[in-house]
Amino acid sequence: MGLGNIWRFPYLAAKDGGGLFLVTYLVLALTFGFTLLTTEIAIGRKTKQSPLTAYGKLKEKWKFLGVLACLVPVIIMPYYSVIGGWVVKYLMAYLTGDGASASADGYFTGFITGEAEPLIFMVGFLLVVAVIIFRGVNHGIESFSKVLMPLLLLMVVGIAVFSLTISFTDGDGVTRTGMEGFWIYVIPSLEGLTVKGFFTVLLDAMGQLFFSLSVAMGIMIAYGSYVKDDANLVRSINQIEIFDTAVAFLAGVMIIPAVFTFMGREGMEASGPSLMFVSLPKVFSSMGKVGNLIGALFFAMVLFAALTSAVSVMEAVVSSFMDQFHMSRTKATILETVIALAGGVLVCLGYNKLYFDIVLPNGAHAQVLDIMDYISNNCLMPLVAIGTCILVGWVVMPKTIIGEVEKTGCRFGRKQLYVVMVRFIAPVLLVILLLKSIGLLTVI
Repeated sequence: MGLGNIWRFPYLAAKDGGGLFLVTYLVLALTFGFTLLTTEIAIGRKTKQSPLTAYGKLKEKWKFLGVLACLVPVIIMPYYSVIGGWVVKYLMAYLTGDGASASADGYFTGFITGEAEPLIFMVGFLLVVAVIIFRGVNHGIESFSKVLMPLLLLMVVGIAVFSLTISFTDGDGVTRTGMEGFWIYVIPSLEGLTVKGFFTVLLDAMGQLFFSLSVAMGIMIAYGSYVKDDANLVRSINQIEIFDTAVAFLAGVMIIPAVFTFMGREGMEASGPSLMFVSLPKVFSSMGKVGNLIGALFFAMVLFAALTSAVSVMEAVVSSFMDQFHMSRTKATILETVIALAGGVLVCLGYNKLYFDIVLPNGAHAQVLDIMDYISNNCLMPLVAIGTCILVGWVVMPKTIIGEVEKTGCRFGRKQLYVVMVRFIAPVLLVILLLKSIGLLTVI
């Protein structure tokens, strides 16, 4: 349960028609997402290697794919640390009773364009993640997750239930309720839907799966390498699919009805930082005195999610350094922390001293953080996924992964679906996604 579920999923669902996005996402999670997830966990367990070295062990000439897979978390970690720092800043505002200030126009922009505060919060967040990784898998990641995951789940469920019970009457006398927002979220609307519009929803849902399931960024290969040979991979993969999708859905229940209630459909169209750091604080402010408490709980929950995401991203890099360069965990953690720190400073300065505005191939305006996000998510992740499908589907063949999944005697119920997806359907969808992301496919 990470930042992709809590932050990215709700605004994509709101933007893409609620129920239509949900149905599309669910179908893709059970087919496309299942294929990539199964492949990466099985590669990790079979090779007992991190993403940087696993592909080369599977097939010597495919070492380059491991380099690309490792580059993704290296690029992501700096700006995840920056975003984590933003979350800490907002949490402190609500814990100190200053939630009203956080909802004011210009608060977010004023904070991120500052020269000192964003750097301080980024460094603090990064050091906490580094300490967890330094402690290792059992004493660090596992101990940390056993405490935070149940807390995170409880907070998501609690705020989601509260979000459904609220109502608000605006200045025009129009009353909106959380349940109305919920029905907008879950009921598919095909009104005015075009072929181009459907493909937009499809590609958005595919892109979201990378974040929700942590595929094509080396994380699942790294964690797969720690899985014991007698573990039931089918059961583990099914559990990841079910719980991950459930948390993403609940995140939407938590955010979309609340934003609709206090800001209408217009508020639901906000995306990225605008939704979490601009729109939602205004929602909390509209709730009155209880808004400060709800805001504190919400940003505490988002901080937990950011930490779990950042821990997974850093572990993919640290484990790669350990396997490739035979470093100790201490040295590998220090090296990755220094790299992430340097990148994080660059991202923070991108909002003040190094600010610029360029247009990316997909038409979006960008500065440092957006460029790093574009390279990692829009370019490298689809490339890694395409390469993985070609390697498994046509070079080492699907039987390699199927054999790894079934070696404990467990039944691989979606075996035929897996073969068709990894060889044919997933590569085609991924090529379309990549071409659309880099601006070479504009008709969709």
